[in-house]
Order: sequence, then structure tokens, then C-alpha cells
Amino acid sequence: MEKLKLLFTKDSVHYQVLRNKTVVQENQFTETEDTAADFLKEKLTALLAENKFTAISVVSALNHFTLLPEGFAEHKLGYDLIALNAPVAEDNEELMLSVNKKFGVQFYYTFPKNFYSLIKGTKMPVNFNFSGEKFLNSLSPKNQKEIHINLYRQQVEFFALDRKKVILYNNLDVNSEVDFLYFIMFTLSKIGFGTDETQFFVYGETTENETFISELKKFVRNLKIVFDNIPQKNFVLN
Repeated sequence: MEKLKLLFTKDSVHYQVLRNKTVVQENQFTETEDTAADFLKEKLTALLAENKFTAISVVSALNHFTLLPEGFAEHKLGYDLIALNAPVAEDNEELMLSVNKKFGVQFYYTFPKNFYSLIKGTKMPVNFNFSGEKFLNSLSPKNQKEIHINLYRQQVEFFALDRKKVILYNNLDVNSEVDFLYFIMFTLSKIGFGTDETQFFVYGETTENETFISELKKFVRNLKIVFDNIPQKNFVLN
């Protein structure tokens, strides 16, 4: 009796197979210039065919999203609101909703329909969620200004909170660690968070992004690495 956890990022699918609470299998499929166009779909199809899982948990970190106050109910506007941040192809993207009651916000996000249909077609119990909601739900901020940064491979998502209130969330595909640093520092300047007064917390692929962290430390006074992804321990999938 095994459960499957899936994490979708910019060009990858990371998965864990759990028996009870123990990870018994883990891997990542990543698109490159040399892989076929349907590489991820083929790999996912083969994985789903391997076992009949008792349940599937899906987390999307894809950066087609919008953040709104909890209770916004004009769901028909979801695609249009997301399109303000990123191009949306409605024929190819399933509109999803993820609500965070802890902070009183909700996310509209889209998920590729080809993957959605493939996963739903298994007829297994499936739970879909957005990485931003799961990330936010794990936070316990204090009465201070905080930046929480979750690092992926060539992708970053981060929250700005002021006295336990969400000020901003963003999720970006970037090509270098320099881009990571630029976006974080640009955000600070726009929302008026001083580098000396703000507490920084970092999660996820911290080893892979070691250069970004070392460069960030040159500009900020208070930085703590909270979670470092290691085999069988993934911040978003935990």
C-alpha cells in the first residue's frame, strides 16, 4: 500500500513513493535540450503504470498563478487574473484554486491539462495543491518584517510578511543565481523592507544555490537556512 507524491517545477517532475511514512523510492525527471517533447509525460505515464497507489498528492510550483484575499468567488475571472502575470493558454491549462485559511488568502493557479488528465485518469484519490499555499502554511512568522525564500533548480518563490501579514508572494523562473539575487533585492526596494531590519529565511535547494546564499549574505544582516533538501527530505513534499 503505497502513496505517490509529485512536485512539478519549471522543467522537472520530482517524485517520492511512500510506504506508510517511509520514502521507499525517489527520483526526478528533468527536461533538457536533448529530451523529446513528451519526455515528462512519458516518464510520468510509466511511473503511474508501475503501481496502483492508494493515493496521489500533487504539488505544482509552476508560475502561472495569482494571489487574492480568501473568499474571492469570481472564479470565472481566474484565467484573466493569472494572465496579468503570465501568458495563459486556456485550452491547455486546468484552472485550480488553493485556499490558505491560516493567512486569509487564496491562489488561483493553472496546471497543464495533459498532466491533469493523465493523473485523474488513474481513478485513484488525488489531492492537488499549489506550492505557494503549502509553503505559506508551514510558516509561523513573528511581529517583524520577514522574507521567506524557497529555492528550486532555476526557480525561486518567496513571501514578504510584515507582522504576520502577507505583503507579497512571487514565483519566478530564472536562469542564474544572479537573477535570484536581483529579484529579491528589487522586491525589497519596492516594498520598503530595509536589509538591516528584515529577517531572511531560506528553504529548499540551498546546496545547489550556495552561490546565491553567499551573495545574499553580503547584503543582509539576518539570514537563516531553515530547511536544506536532502535525499528523502524535500521541503515542499514533506
